[in-house]
Amino acid sequence: MNRLPSLYLSHGSPTLPIDPALPSAEFATLSNALPRPDAILMLSAHWGTLAPVASTAETPETIHDFYGFPRALYEIEYPAPGAPDVARRAAQALRDHGIESATQPYGLDHGAWVPMLLMFPQADVPVAQLSIQPRMDPAHHFRVGRALRALRDEGVMVIGSGQITHNLRAADFSARREDADPRVDEFIEWFETRLAAHDIDALLDYRRQAPHAALMHPTDEHLLPVFSALGAADDDYTLDIQSLGTYQRVLAMTNYVFGTA
Repeated sequence: MNRLPSLYLSHGSPTLPIDPALPSAEFATLSNALPRPDAILMLSAHWGTLAPVASTAETPETIHDFYGFPRALYEIEYPAPGAPDVARRAAQALRDHGIESATQPYGLDHGAWVPMLLMFPQADVPVAQLSIQPRMDPAHHFRVGRALRALRDEGVMVIGSGQITHNLRAADFSARREDADPRVDEFIEWFETRLAAHDIDALLDYRRQAPHAALMHPTDEHLLPVFSALGAADDDYTLDIQSLGTYQRVLAMTNYVFGTA
């Protein structure tokens, strides 16, 4: 198998699979355009630990880690098989690169199963989660990605799942799509310009350099997975952008594919 791309996905609201106003079909379009992986290693914004932990669950539980949503959402199960061997290889790769890591069984939180459900609805691609470290900076997560890069040659797709902008306190849930805050576009334009230029140093320093960074990410757990996907990418990666719009005024959804040149 040729080297697989790494991805960063904006997983949006948990209601993505059941709300026709949200861009669920676009995830299937993205999946159909990509090579099919043997397994997926998913870094979700919703599993945070002090040091990286890889899930060795054989049959990961579908975790409904949210409240106040329609009952239909809690009835969704995503019965994909686990990828414990991938998890163990990932943990060893991190240790080989001087990054403390551990393994334990863990399910699929909504940052993992929501996009997986839309991209692989048959639940026939094994998936393991790797935790992020919300107390650590983008440079740490980039190093994590670098340690995982070799997995892409072994049929494993490394996917970071978060949100390109994420400020729930600033969200207006009555807003229409055309009412997006213009500062969202300014932040994303800066970020994508640096991605296209392979300006890793600027990206890792985004909180100081990017316009409106603190507004777009009061805390950056939803952006940290992009740095691991970027770290897992080739030095001369190609960049494909799937822009899905901005919702609730400040919650933008954009997916990135870091491919081989």
